[in-house]
Amino acid sequence: MSNKPCAKIFGIANCSTVKKALIWCQESNIVYDFHDYKKSGVPLDRLEEWCKTLGWKALINTKGPTWRKLTPEQQDITTQSKAVATMAEFSSVIRRPIVETADGQILVGFDEKLYKRVLAP
Repeated sequence: MSNKPCAKIFGIANCSTVKKALIWCQESNIVYDFHDYKKSGVPLDRLEEWCKTLGWKALINTKGPTWRKLTPEQQDITTQSKAVATMAEFSSVIRRPIVETADGQILVGFDEKLYKRVLAP
């Protein structure tokens, strides 16, 4: 096993889904770097790239408490630029974890079968 990270994981450390993903990676001997939005902020260049690749609708968690606390005006997202601005301001509204693999794939959320296939072939 190489010590070079095969993934960069973005999220919030106290998120239960992020915790599951990190534990799975540790148990599977997957080397990763972790970027915590709460401690390090949200990288705007990554948000823009993820939106271009996945579409902004795939990145916004409309079922969580942060989304429900937004005003109707804040929830009225119709463009990528407004989505990026909202995610930058309210990082908890971003679905998580977001995993960037060494070969350029982007995974959203935690799906053990997908992680096995992509991160530990």
